[in-house]
Amino acid sequence: MVESLLLAVTRVTTATSLGPLTNATGFFYEVRGRLFLVTNRHVVVDETSGHSPEHLEIELHIDPANVAAVTGYIIPLYLEGVPQWRETVDTVGIVDVVAIELERDKLPKQLLYQAFTPASLVKNLDQIEIGTAAMVAGFPLGFHDTFHHLPIARRAMIASSFGIRFQGNGYFLTDARMHRGTSGAPVVLRKPGRVSGRKSLPWWLLGIHASRLDVINRDLNEDERLNLNCAWYADVLPVLTAEPPVESPPVAATEPAPNP
Repeated sequence: MVESLLLAVTRVTTATSLGPLTNATGFFYEVRGRLFLVTNRHVVVDETSGHSPEHLEIELHIDPANVAAVTGYIIPLYLEGVPQWRETVDTVGIVDVVAIELERDKLPKQLLYQAFTPASLVKNLDQIEIGTAAMVAGFPLGFHDTFHHLPIARRAMIASSFGIRFQGNGYFLTDARMHRGTSGAPVVLRKPGRVSGRKSLPWWLLGIHASRLDVINRDLNEDERLNLNCAWYADVLPVLTAEPPVESPPVAATEPAPNP
């Protein structure tokens, strides 16, 4: 049996009618019978760089008896010019996380997947301390098990005070070697206990990896990269998946997250 976490994460390809653009990561989130794909906002649109795909393509496992059996699934990003993703803002500006509801009647009849739920969110933030060992599951530089179409995991340490908005932004820091293609990957922590990770999803969903951070005055010849990353708190998901959708006020475009 495949570990459940790997089935909750999917590879995302952004594209236009002319062909593919970039690679990223997404994961499934389920609430009240509704299924969402979650990823970063800069994956679906980045006003500053001009990144503006028309659709996403994800891979879905379609045979519980054969994890290598997958099919591509197209997610239009616009319907009659209207964006189909849900986004929100906080006191600083745009939150770099979006949720896209998947129409169940248009999905393959047989699916092999797992999904995070509201029960996956940490209710007591004090139980997560700085230095806690976490993990990020995704597709760095598109790298993955290409036969079984499964992501890989990287170790990540909580590098800032969990529960506090780092420098006033809606994210915390992780210390991990991350690469392009991991944008939208879930940052997770194994729940206590000995519950099998093959029959259930025993992981806390801490956040959504967005980008690497660096300092502007780093000497490129003398100083290595910080290997620090920002991960948006997962408590934004109840807002993004509320029914009816929460309307976000218009805001000006902000500087995109560097090196997704």
